[in-house]
Amino acid sequence: MVDKVANVIEPEVLTELFGASPKRKIGILGGTFNPPHLGHLIIAEQVRDQLDLEKILFMPSAEPPHKKVKKTIDGTYRSAMLTETLKGNDTFSIEDAELKRGGKSYTYDTIVELKQKNPEVDYYFIIGADMVQDLKNWYKIDELIKLVQFVAVNRPYYNLDTSYPVIGVDVPNIDISSTLIRQKVKHGCSIRYLVPPAVENYIESKGLYKNEENSDGIPE
Repeated sequence: MVDKVANVIEPEVLTELFGASPKRKIGILGGTFNPPHLGHLIIAEQVRDQLDLEKILFMPSAEPPHKKVKKTIDGTYRSAMLTETLKGNDTFSIEDAELKRGGKSYTYDTIVELKQKNPEVDYYFIIGADMVQDLKNWYKIDELIKLVQFVAVNRPYYNLDTSYPVIGVDVPNIDISSTLIRQKVKHGCSIRYLVPPAVENYIESKGLYKNEENSDGIPE
């Protein structure tokens, strides 16, 4: 464990700190993506730009171990919506390691797998500021911080104080969540401009989130 308090770091400072690394720098944005929305894209682009990352991998989880309620729609639907969401951006792509593995999606297991496949890559794992205080409860966190660099994006009412090494990145506060979108669909409300048009069409065509069974449970 590293005794360090995360602070928002200016882009020019980041360039000086990390620009000399010979390894490829790739970000990972994990989550259920149930469904993916414009907030995810804004976070990913801001982190990619400010940390000068080569690309961002969007990594849908199979069963998120930290969620109290693990109800979510099948990964096939979530992966298809992500594919539509990421079209047109060559620096964004899907990493389906956790969906392929199935079961509880522990970040430690995933990063070990990715590092074994790609030893030339330094991974930057993106989390919200609301998750920073919970890092102490993550599976094998002391081993995990040796394998990956955590990046925390700001959220209202949360600070980034932590004993773990976390880079803070300032992003626009966009109050959109997957929970909000599912609730709007369930109640017949518009989700236009909250998700990409192709995702809106996909949700409608598949009849997703219209019943209570798959519209509740997974925040974000």
